[in-house]
Amino acid sequence: MNTLPPATPKSFPPSARLRASAEYQAVFKGARRLSSPQLKLHAHVRADATVPRLGVAVSKKVDKRAVGRNRIKRLAREFFRHERAHLPPGDYVLIAQPGASKLGNDELRAQFLQLFERARSLKPAPPPGTMPATPGASERPASDS
Repeated sequence: MNTLPPATPKSFPPSARLRASAEYQAVFKGARRLSSPQLKLHAHVRADATVPRLGVAVSKKVDKRAVGRNRIKRLAREFFRHERAHLPPGDYVLIAQPGASKLGNDELRAQFLQLFERARSLKPAPPPGTMPATPGASERPASDS
């Protein structure tokens, strides 16, 4: 039997990637938005998540050449691989804006660092509902009748 080796803290296994359109849509629907001049980060920090996961979107508006788009995606995944152990569990989608392809690798890394530093301080979203749960709320007070 061929078993996969355990994921190390600096690896980027398939379980740490967003792949399906529905996963991206869930992030866009419930995420906090952080931005830098050429990058946007949608961070959906959840208490029920086990690991941070990343999705990257780079459109043809950013660079018409695939090699330029792939360079941005490769750098984003590499930086996330190093930073994911320090991020709160949840889903993150990084979106490159026009002009990102004109930046050098060091400038892109600086913007990634800025966004992920801000994402570290995010708290998990509260559970859905109108009121937060209060301790003892399910208990009824004793009646005097």
